[in-house]
Amino acid sequence: MKSGFITAADVAREAGVSRSAVSRTFTPGASVSRDVRERILRAAEKLGYRVNRLAQGLQMAQSNLVGVVASNLTSPFNTALLDGISAALFTRGLQCMLLNAEAARDDIGTLVNQVLEYRVRAVVILSGAPPEEIIEACLRNDVRLILINRGTLPGNADKIDTNDLTGGQLAAERMLLDGRRHVATVRSGNGSVSQKRRTESFVARMSEAGARVTPWMSGPNNFETGREAARALLADSSIDGAFCATDLIALGFLDTARFELGMDVPQHFSIIGFDNIPEAAWPSHGLTTVSHPIEAFIDAILSCLDDERQLSEGALNFTIPVELIERETTGARTRKHTSKAAL
Repeated sequence: MKSGFITAADVAREAGVSRSAVSRTFTPGASVSRDVRERILRAAEKLGYRVNRLAQGLQMAQSNLVGVVASNLTSPFNTALLDGISAALFTRGLQCMLLNAEAARDDIGTLVNQVLEYRVRAVVILSGAPPEEIIEACLRNDVRLILINRGTLPGNADKIDTNDLTGGQLAAERMLLDGRRHVATVRSGNGSVSQKRRTESFVARMSEAGARVTPWMSGPNNFETGREAARALLADSSIDGAFCATDLIALGFLDTARFELGMDVPQHFSIIGFDNIPEAAWPSHGLTTVSHPIEAFIDAILSCLDDERQLSEGALNFTIPVELIERETTGARTRKHTSKAAL
């Protein structure tokens, strides 16, 4: 018994045909006679042969791979998005090639160059901003570049952005409805474009209404950042609300406010997050948050992959809608009225 992978040459010898006949049999749309195809399939089944899709892709203009560049892979929102992307690609006969942007730190260009060596069909950027020359390299190699919440970048890349401006405004309106007059904004210190947009929109609306806003920006996008923010900000007893740029930060803030500092949320303090991760809906949290549905991102990505136009003809742009999901961290003064209205 031969050790190692069974090759197309092994199948060809077993079936008594040429190596090219085996290749055509496993290439969709290629021409091969019915008798030869059946002989090859029987031989392949007997030997346990599996097509080497990576090698097949390297022989063609494009492979069935889609590169995905992401960081902070432990974030619940990123995990859910990656899960959705990989599942959707699988249904299209495509495979997800994941590269961890944390390894390259700020050098996203190096990661994208590595992906291009595999002749991928497209590259989806969830983290970091590729330099303009990388965008142009993708265009020259006929590879779609899809940017998720990366902001306005030069070059001919498809862009999918959350409607962060509306999201920030929705959060501000909820705070104002709760009667909050001195609120804090909390975001990580990594310079995230989307966190910056949604926070600035929130601040603009609160300031317009005459409310006071105290900003806080530090640390990574994680639970502990929210805890540190709560300890620092809530030393000021005049602060009566917090808008956190992600749910992960908001949950750290919420747990610290409730269980470490003994605050009554939402009776005397309102907290709003952003993302609507599954943990936000847990009964122990009940976090009010702004939702931008994972399904909408997946649909937009698939629309980019399905676009048959030449890349030089222009890029696609999608805006992901948002919705305020009200739970138990807001609405103490209006909850009774809201419940009656829902009936």
